[in-house]
This record gives sequence, C-alpha cells and structure tokens, in this order.
Amino acid sequence: MLDVKKIEAAINMISAEKKISKEKLIEIIESALKTAYKKDYGTKDDKVNVKLNLEEWTIEISLEKTLVKKVENPSLEISFEELWEDASNFEEWDVIEIDVTDDVMNDDWGESFWRIASQAARQVIIQKIADSEKEKIYELFEWKEWQVVNMKVDLVEWWKVVFDYNWNQVILPKSEQVSKDNYVADARFYVLVAEVTNKELWNPKVVLSRKRPEIVPAIFEAYVPEIAEGIVTIDKVVRHPWIKSKLLVSSNYEQIDPVWTLIWQKWMRVKSVMEELSWEKIDVIPNWNDVREIIKRALTPAQVLKVEVNENDLLANVYINSEEKPKAVGKSWVNINLASELVWYKINLIEVESENKEES
Repeated sequence: MLDVKKIEAAINMISAEKKISKEKLIEIIESALKTAYKKDYGTKDDKVNVKLNLEEWTIEISLEKTLVKKVENPSLEISFEELWEDASNFEEWDVIEIDVTDDVMNDDWGESFWRIASQAARQVIIQKIADSEKEKIYELFEWKEWQVVNMKVDLVEWWKVVFDYNWNQVILPKSEQVSKDNYVADARFYVLVAEVTNKELWNPKVVLSRKRPEIVPAIFEAYVPEIAEGIVTIDKVVRHPWIKSKLLVSSNYEQIDPVWTLIWQKWMRVKSVMEELSWEKIDVIPNWNDVREIIKRALTPAQVLKVEVNENDLLANVYINSEEKPKAVGKSWVNINLASELVWYKINLIEVESENKEES
C-alpha cells in the first residue's frame, strides 16, 4: 500500500535540499502517478485525476468520463448501463468522475501498481527537478547576459567546473574553460554569462564562459567606472585565451585619454584585469581614424617603420627591420593574427635594411 507519510518525508527533504516548493513537488508526484496509471492500467486517452493530500495523508485517483447513450470511446465515455442505479442522477453529456482509488489500492494489485508507479514517479521527479533547477538558474541570470559574475568554485570534475552562485550550482563546461586557469575548490573567478535562452518549453539554457573575448571588456567594466558612465568605450576586442587580448578603445570626450583610463596609474586597472584572466597579456589601442596608426600600435611590441594599405583588397604592407619581425609575429603567430583580426586587414610583413628606414 502507498505510505503517504513516507511521501511527505521525501517531499520535505527534497524541498529543503533542492529549494523547490512543496506545492511543485506534489504537482510532480501527481503527474507521475497519472502517467503510471495510463501506462499500466489504462490508456493514453484516459483523463486521470490524482489528488495527493498531505494533511490527511490520502491519495485519491479518479477518471473523468462523459455520460453517453452509446459508448464509442471507452477511455473517455461511459454508458448509463454502466452506472447502474447512479445513472438517474445524471443526464447525457454530463462529465462525471469515477473514483478508482480502491481498485488501485486493493490487495490484488495495489502493491504491483505502487512498484510500477514509484519507478515512473522517480524518473519524472528526477527530470522535473532538473527542469526546475534549470528554470531557477535561468531566472537568476535572465538579466545578466554579457555581464561578468564573480563566483566561487564549488566542485571540479574532469570535464566540468561547478560554481556556486547564491547557493545554486552552475556549470562551466569544458568547451568554455581556459587551460591556464587554476580551477580549485573555493577559488573565485569572474565568469561571463555568455548565453541566456529559453526557446524551448522546459529547456532554459545558461552558458557560462571564461574563453570568449567578450569577457575582457566585461571585466574591465567592473574596474573602470568610466565605461559604465559612457565616458570611455571599448569598440572591439580580439583574443587568444590566456595568451593575449587586444582592445580598440575610444573616448566621447577629447580631454579624456581612453588608453590611460583603462591602464590607470602604475598600470593598476589593466593589471587587475590581467590578474583576473590568469595574467593574460592585454594591449590597449586607441581607435584612431587612420587604420595605419592602429596597425602600428596593434603590432606592439614591434617597432614599425611604415604601413601602406590597400583599402579595396583590405591588405596592409608593414615595413619593419628584420630584428623586429619576431616581436610583430609573436609566439605561434598570435600577435600578428590578432592585429589582423582587429582591423580586418591581411597584414604582410616586409623586412627592410636598416639604411632604408623611413619614418612615416
């Protein structure tokens, strides 16, 4: 027989641990019992009602059927003859509830029903709890897309990092992790809320990232109030995670230097961001109107002699001394590739002899 007291104890425990309301859990269990009844003792067309009453420790199970003279669909209809003496209390097309609780709970098959129902209920409860937790996470981050949130590492597994946010577990997937980050329990990280979607019913989705380039300006905003105030703008960011990022910045006020604003005295602000990104190098470049000047600065730390651009082909010929080429290219060609991505120009390095140096 069903032990409603045990069900109540389980509801109280799950509600406390998973922060899901008791009403929601009761609804989940009632839905699971409906599914179990249809699967093993009825049909998919049956209109099953289940009422779990924890105050009285009872469960009521009933079927809704329409009263007709001639039954065409036994799952949804019942005849006057089947009602016997009770038929006089109703008229044709009345919708009536037939109590099947005793039938389900009798000694012949009540135990069997509960075993089958409990298995189905367990699966539904697990899925519904997962869905409810997704909903909660979605609501927590619904208005935080493209922002960074400072969170503590709760658990580290081989393929994922689990963060704690307001006593909720949020996963940073392997695909969005940066290899240089040292993910250990209780460590704190700024994490980018990269995607918050709810396109499918019961399938809200929140994607966290430490890898995407948007995390760099988002962390800068946490340290540079002039960004939130609209005084300084980060116009573009390109990034090779944990190696280097390059930012194009501008100011809405002539008297404000956007590069200095992000770097600040003794490089205080940019160093803070670099530390948050496991000491990833960051180049801050003023967004001048002249693409040649931007390319020069983007190839830092190399000293560039001259830049010629072909705007039609989006090609830039960059003249440098031979000893400057390794600096311009960077390790694994990261520096030149990021510079090219920043301006959308293909950069062609041309080495010149020292006697042909020309200042542009």
